Amino acid sequence: MSNKQSFKVCFCFKRIFRVKVAEPPEDIKNLFNQYAENGTITIDNLQNFLIEFQGEPNATKEDAQTIFNSLRHLNIFQRKGLHLDAFFRYLLGDLNPPFYSKVHHDMNAPLAHYFLFTGHNSYLTGNQLSSDSSVHPIINALLQGVRVIELDLWPNSKKNGVEVRHGGTLTSPVELIKCLRAIKDHAFTASEYPVVITFEDHLPSNLQAKVAKMVTETFGGMLYSPHSEFIMEFPSPESLKRRILISTKPPEYHESQRPRESGATDNKDNEQDDQDDQDEDEENAIPEYKQLIAIHAGKPKGGLDIWHIDPIKVRRLSLSEQELENATRTRGSDIVRFTQRNLLEVYPKGTRLDSSNYDPMLGWAHGAQMVAFNMQGHGKYLWIMEGMFRANGGCGYVKKPDFLLALGPNNEAFDPNEPLPMKTNLKVKVYMGEGWHSDFHHTHFDLYSPPDFYVRVGIAGVPNDTKMMETQPIEDQWVPVWNKEFIFPLSVPELAVLRVEVKEYDTSGKHDFGGQTCLPIPELRTGIRAVPLHNRRGQKYKSVRLLMGFEFDYVE
Repeated sequence: MSNKQSFKVCFCFKRIFRVKVAEPPEDIKNLFNQYAENGTITIDNLQNFLIEFQGEPNATKEDAQTIFNSLRHLNIFQRKGLHLDAFFRYLLGDLNPPFYSKVHHDMNAPLAHYFLFTGHNSYLTGNQLSSDSSVHPIINALLQGVRVIELDLWPNSKKNGVEVRHGGTLTSPVELIKCLRAIKDHAFTASEYPVVITFEDHLPSNLQAKVAKMVTETFGGMLYSPHSEFIMEFPSPESLKRRILISTKPPEYHESQRPRESGATDNKDNEQDDQDDQDEDEENAIPEYKQLIAIHAGKPKGGLDIWHIDPIKVRRLSLSEQELENATRTRGSDIVRFTQRNLLEVYPKGTRLDSSNYDPMLGWAHGAQMVAFNMQGHGKYLWIMEGMFRANGGCGYVKKPDFLLALGPNNEAFDPNEPLPMKTNLKVKVYMGEGWHSDFHHTHFDLYSPPDFYVRVGIAGVPNDTKMMETQPIEDQWVPVWNKEFIFPLSVPELAVLRVEVKEYDTSGKHDFGGQTCLPIPELRTGIRAVPLHNRRGQKYKSVRLLMGFEFDYVE
């Protein structure tokens, strides 16, 4: 069945187009016939399909029954089995997602063994120079599964309270207490795993005392404080469920010193200062404030190499994206070795005033756990970040691949600069798409005709794996069928993300956006899957989705 849709052309006559109802592509018809008996697929047939074709060896009859039950409301459903159209609706439906939605990584390793979904300047609503500070970006980030929230602490104008703002800029402030309460209320809505709050601290001792009281009273038993000042190994995410951890650099000044506020734009730069007298300064810091710190930040004292590994204590080190890039040219394996025990945070360089982001892959490939992003800076790199953290049930913690955690026979760490052989070929087939006619106005893409959609498919990963390809546009179709297969050779599939983007072709070269998603390749479910698409801000469309096929061909 199809309905008609008209478009005005030259204001004098109408072109009439039929809006096609999605029909199964030829491959789907052939697959149905392979598993059908007398024109229907029974529960037993469906279980066999899940095991043999979809690569789900543990699929049970109950799983097949659940799929049957989900289709009962359709007129095309029959109790004896699934007809072709019902089978097709299952393949395009919510019970056939491209990755698993439950936490399944080992969560009992130290925090340093995970990538953490990390925000940068988490309180800003827009750009880095003049936007408002607010609790709303913090709440939104937490609801999206972000596990590391960054707050810049400054004295208020009367010097008697603490506010959060981007120092040395025109950004408006928000009270610290409001931020803390927002974190408490929303920290564990999306995930039960721990939330780390990083303080960039520009406060004198008397206000640090107020912060200590505020944090302790707000979080109470949720707050995790180590039993000793330094720890040899970070606890595990599992042991820290529903706990809040504070991470900051112990104070660098004596009580008599005043805070340094003028012109500061990011206290992380201060972490690169010489800290020879850090121990002495810590002795003068207020004990209550020091006791808040679960994860100590900063460089090693005494002019030691920043990648120095202390055998008796772990810490967090912060570098700008540019500093990391410079260090990776000569110190790749040293950085990987450092991140096997210690935390490395990477943050956007100061020139990203528009809250844009950078390629996260360089940090991940070197084991950096906290690749910090401007969550309001929507675009390709944030989509990749969101794709990585769709893994492991979207809990905000993704276990690092073994090669970043292991040492070789000569005690050497993985070197990301060394070329690697191909491990697998990922075959991706784009069958068709649907849902735009439901989620968009019929003149959204073109005033005079239905849209001409094409799909861009590719890999975000290490440089040798990164690649984008695209289908041809299908003209004048709300339900386009491409039937196009792509093959991607992968040397580091463990860190790769599949990028999918739909565009609407325009002869002017300014192609309209029609949806996007990024999927964690280590968690891709093989077989034929329904792939929901999202808008530019990462929000899932109600109806827009692609039917895609995935297959791994591992190299012997």
